[in-house]
Amino acid sequence: MDTRAGKVALCGILGGLALALSFLEGLLPPLPGMPPGARLGLSNIAAMYASGTLGLPWGLAIAAAKASFAFLGRGLAAGAMSLSGGLFSTLCTWLLLTKTCLSLSATGACGALAHNGAQLLMAYALTSAAVVFYVPALLLFGLLTGLLTGTALKLTLPALERVSGYFLKGRNS
Repeated sequence: MDTRAGKVALCGILGGLALALSFLEGLLPPLPGMPPGARLGLSNIAAMYASGTLGLPWGLAIAAAKASFAFLGRGLAAGAMSLSGGLFSTLCTWLLLTKTCLSLSATGACGALAHNGAQLLMAYALTSAAVVFYVPALLLFGLLTGLLTGTALKLTLPALERVSGYFLKGRNS
């Protein structure tokens, strides 16, 4: 299965999973007290797994595909926010998965914080400096949801590895 065709097929499956999870998240009602657009980020599990098993370009491809659908479905601002957050988060999680010994939960939390940081910078560029008022809520929410996505990947990892034949580099936890 470690062929280019196998990687393309797995990337397609993971991309479809990311889009499905993103769509399902969009159906959930907003959480009370959270900034507009705050989501759980479950679709980042697919990009995190892809970047840790297939490599960074594959994870970035999934993040870019997600952003393309956000652009098509919700407009330019949503697409730009998704692209900035997804690419930076995937890069961050790839670095942590391949270069450190952090747990998947901690890696997920760092990825979520990177996602929120990139989105805040994009929101600042698109709107105004008023977005800094979202920082405290997004730090807390990003930390909690990142721990959740990292834990979800840890729990689903045995099944993902068994089905795909690809193993997360250097991860046992």
